[in-house]
Amino acid sequence: MHLSMEPPKEDRQELLEIISGLTSQNEQQGTVIHKLETQNEQLATRLRWFEEQFHLLRHRQFGKSSERTIAMQGSLFNEAEVVTEQAPASEDELQSITCERRKPGRKPLPQDLPVERIEYDLPEQEKVCPECGGDMHRMGEAVRKELVVIPAQAKVREHVRFKYSCRCCEKNNERTPIKEAEAPHPVIAKGYASPSSVACVMTMKYVDGVPLYRQEKHFERLGLKISRSVLSDWAIKGSEWLKFLYLAAKAILVTRGVLHADETTLQVLKELGRAAETKSYMWLYRTGGDDPPIILYEYQETRSGDHPRKFLEGFRGYLHVDGYVGYEGLEHPLKPGDPPPVKLCGCWAHLRRKFDDAMKGLPASHRGNCRAKEALERINRLFAMERGLLKCSPEERLAVRREKSLPEVQDLRKWMEVIHGELVPKSLMGVAVTYGLNQWDKLVRFLEDGRVELSNNRAERSIKPFVIGRKNFLFCNTPGGAQASAIIYSIIETAKENGLNPHAYLTHLFERLPNMDTTDAAAIEQLLPWNVKLPA
Repeated sequence: MHLSMEPPKEDRQELLEIISGLTSQNEQQGTVIHKLETQNEQLATRLRWFEEQFHLLRHRQFGKSSERTIAMQGSLFNEAEVVTEQAPASEDELQSITCERRKPGRKPLPQDLPVERIEYDLPEQEKVCPECGGDMHRMGEAVRKELVVIPAQAKVREHVRFKYSCRCCEKNNERTPIKEAEAPHPVIAKGYASPSSVACVMTMKYVDGVPLYRQEKHFERLGLKISRSVLSDWAIKGSEWLKFLYLAAKAILVTRGVLHADETTLQVLKELGRAAETKSYMWLYRTGGDDPPIILYEYQETRSGDHPRKFLEGFRGYLHVDGYVGYEGLEHPLKPGDPPPVKLCGCWAHLRRKFDDAMKGLPASHRGNCRAKEALERINRLFAMERGLLKCSPEERLAVRREKSLPEVQDLRKWMEVIHGELVPKSLMGVAVTYGLNQWDKLVRFLEDGRVELSNNRAERSIKPFVIGRKNFLFCNTPGGAQASAIIYSIIETAKENGLNPHAYLTHLFERLPNMDTTDAAAIEQLLPWNVKLPA
């Protein structure tokens, strides 16, 4: 008897339908599982991003603001050894290093201060020896010094011009000639302001950060009722004289080969067609380290890249920037086939700051051995080598960079390319690496010319006084006031960088500018800070 092992046809059909259903269910479950895994991965990525932001914000709120690499003390010594190996000091240099111990006690008072001497002597009847009754002689003196501060004082200065006429002509002629003595022209016509008072208002606001309403109270304590609107008028009209120096300095600035640029926000209340809350901008341009310092501010309503293009018209050379795309248009050739008129230089300090944020975004327990720390150590080695080249000529500096810094830079580029694909793009580390790779052509400009610096910190330091002042006066009332502030800040900061006392320099300018030919370019140039020597 033959027994068939195959199920009946109807059963086979039912079995196939069951298997097909199970396969379809497995595919659906696989799809669901894949979808869930994708969602889980996305959620995990978002969680890591939020954790990074949490740690970073917490550090910014409660931690130290310094960007120094977070590391164990031992690694600091190791890094010092690495730097020493890369740039060994000569025996003469080592012998010149001395250790001067800070002496305890107060610092001596300046020697050039005027001295008021008050003497105390014994009465004549006490200058007798209590032992023998003989006369006593003066053997010396004991001196105690104290610092006397005299508060600001105000006084009225009268410029009296004597007039002369002819008595004979008064009696005999119809016309009597009159002569009047010459006197200096005032800094502000038909006003009480003197050169020193206008300089005082500018110095208090733009150097010391004292807003005009506080200055108004200050003058009240001196017995003077000068409204803040009058003080504002003094500053704005005084800036009209300073504009001659501003334009002369700008003409010199664009002839330099290396410049720095930066920008920051500013609120101007009464801009035509714009809301009071709209952001305006204060732009900054300055020279590099190998030229006499020139620092110029410019107020503009927007952050458009057209502003630096117009301000730097005629400039040919290297421009240090922070990665803002608004500067990109400066690199466009004037004619097809021509070299770019401006070469943008990237800022290694900005790249280091991004890696610093990436490390601060990690839990403290994970910072000891992470990629962000490795990147910081690589960049810190570049800065350490630069510190040893400060006194070198541009040619010497470039030669050392190509020997010492170039291998470090090439190795860093390869390292970032390797890890770039492994990073989440929106993570802090991913953002830092992407920024570095995108800015690479600009970051390596310092290997082309010894005058180019490793960072744009010079511009950031120069714009900081404005940022600090902005915290006090908060906004400008009108565009005219913002333009005046840009001019005044430019002259003051340039004077400070050239070692001049701002108040003394401004007083010097306001005494001379109203009494000279301001169309004489040579005479104006002689008043620029690096050409002026003020009395001590």
